[in-house]
Amino acid sequence: MQKQIALITLDSQAVYFYALQLKDLFGDIIKIDTYNIQDGTARSIRKADLYVVSTDAFDSIEDINKYIPLDGNIVEIRVTFTKQSLKELLSLPKGTKAMFVNLSSKMAIEGVTRLNQLGVNNIEFVPVYPDMEEFPKLDFAITPGEKRYVPSFVTRIMDIGPRVLDAATIVEIALKLNLEYFLEQNKFRDYFNSIADNSYNFDLLFGRSIRLESQFEILINILDEGIIAINDEDRIFAYNPKVEEILGIKKNLVMNKPAKEVLPFIPFEECRKNLYEIKSRLIKVMDTDISLTITPVIRGNKYIGAFALLKRFTDEEYTQHKLRMQLLNKGHKAKYVFSDITGNSPPIKKAIDIAKKMAATNGSILITGESGTGKELFAHAIHNHSPRRDYPFVAINCAAIPDNLLESELFGYEEGAFTGAKKGGKLGLFEFAHKGTLFLDEIEGMSADLQVKLLRVIQEKEVLRVGGNKIISVDVRIIAATNENLMKLVENGTFRKDLYYRLNTLPIELPPLRERGDDILLLLNKIKSDLGGKFVLSKEAEDIFMKHNWSGNVRELHNYVEYLTYMNIPVVEYDDLPPALKNNTSSLNKDNMDEKEKADFQLILKTIGSREEDYRFILSQLYEASKNGTSIGRKAISKQAERQGILLTEQEVRGLLLQMDSFKLVKISKGRGGSKITKKGIRFLEQLG
Repeated sequence: MQKQIALITLDSQAVYFYALQLKDLFGDIIKIDTYNIQDGTARSIRKADLYVVSTDAFDSIEDINKYIPLDGNIVEIRVTFTKQSLKELLSLPKGTKAMFVNLSSKMAIEGVTRLNQLGVNNIEFVPVYPDMEEFPKLDFAITPGEKRYVPSFVTRIMDIGPRVLDAATIVEIALKLNLEYFLEQNKFRDYFNSIADNSYNFDLLFGRSIRLESQFEILINILDEGIIAINDEDRIFAYNPKVEEILGIKKNLVMNKPAKEVLPFIPFEECRKNLYEIKSRLIKVMDTDISLTITPVIRGNKYIGAFALLKRFTDEEYTQHKLRMQLLNKGHKAKYVFSDITGNSPPIKKAIDIAKKMAATNGSILITGESGTGKELFAHAIHNHSPRRDYPFVAINCAAIPDNLLESELFGYEEGAFTGAKKGGKLGLFEFAHKGTLFLDEIEGMSADLQVKLLRVIQEKEVLRVGGNKIISVDVRIIAATNENLMKLVENGTFRKDLYYRLNTLPIELPPLRERGDDILLLLNKIKSDLGGKFVLSKEAEDIFMKHNWSGNVRELHNYVEYLTYMNIPVVEYDDLPPALKNNTSSLNKDNMDEKEKADFQLILKTIGSREEDYRFILSQLYEASKNGTSIGRKAISKQAERQGILLTEQEVRGLLLQMDSFKLVKISKGRGGSKITKKGIRFLEQLG
């Protein structure tokens, strides 16, 4: 809102000069009416927000009261000289004599006194004004823009320019109009630097105030929270850009106005009345949930204002996610997008199209496919294509972690929950993934007990930490992956049916590499480029790649390309290929099997994929135990694998044995009976070689 100023001086020229100064500084925020005593316009002064009066305009208080309302807000004009004027005067020789000419005796004397205060002592001034009875016999006159009053006989005149409003006058005008924030603008600082002023204490205090206000302004502008500050009259004096963004109300509509009128939904009055902090109160403004805290400012047991901190509830949750990720020090973020998936074959294009549609939903997704087909790559891409993309993506392999550790990783634990528990407890991955995605790879490796707990979290959207008694609400999208036939595991009773249907809301089956045709060569060239390989395949070698069974899928392809890159052979012939690729891992063409068993073993090989070596090891351990007339358990198999440098956890052995049992390759005994290889298992082991 525009402020109205009444500017009153003795002289008509001076009033316009001061008006121009004020307009240059404050701009359109002020409107100035000019009056002067000489032409009589001061007799009809209109009502104004501020009356700015020169010291020579009126002779007494009584005169002022004739023209200005008793309750009028008045600023007395104080003037000074520019630094440039002082520089010109100080350049004159010491002992110089000169008239100092101004429009009245009072102003001439004031001018000389002011120059002496500012250190101009090299000139002997004689005050001169128009109605003097006798002018001094001097040929040199100095005047502050009043050449018209210099006696006609003077031949040498130095016009140092009109006196300007001093810093104190400008600051007082700004304060009385509630425009103090203008003082931080560069044009005000430039103006203060251009004028001569010996008021050291004022400059020091004002400079310190400006610096503090500037620092305060910078601080509230960089904060992620909205800041509103009110003074002891409940008027708003600070309002940062974040508040404008949160509330949708512009700063110019609220500044210097009573908070209860422009922001009635913020309970400043409650804070003032009770003199206590209002902490973390949730309010709704324009359908937006906002977290609000109001802190009163008390000095000497007296309320002098308050600060309100506002944050959108969604912004607050997002900040918590970033902090959680820093605490975990892992930066859970999905790395891949759909454009990172290489392939043009119809099966992979269909899978990508289905995955993109599923990404837009919030339902649980189950990704199935042989090992090495890119299930985790798809999980990353789905998250980055979903509305949850700005929140965490947390991945964990359920088969690679023992049950007790997996439980504490997923659900977290309280301090003292078990021996070795971290002081202060630990957040679980469900809490870290809040609002984001949790990717559970090899879900079939999860024990029956953990399956029950996982089902509860999915259904209730609540987590209970190990050793805790407080329910924690979580909003997590589950993506599970498996290279097993979960339906068969459900039929065998090793995987919960209700959990299967919860996870299988949105199924995606990834095609094996052998069904993707020319994608094999496309992927080969992509991997070769990434590894810096320079080799070229001969026609025969290329045919081998195209006809290979690819039981390990893209992971197996990557290994072969890496091998050929390190061999550094310009043109790869058949003899240069790795032995496993030349011989092919499938040895099912032997004549000692009937067609039915051949087909059965072919299906098993297709299902187990890259787990072929693990199958060979476990079956061989069972076979050796069988020859000795004993059985062997998963713990002993895991220990034997560790001794031979093979990474097979007890949980992984358990999952593989369950799978072998479903294929009738082994028979799992209840209790401590261990597992035994069947005749079919022995024949399958022979075929594996």
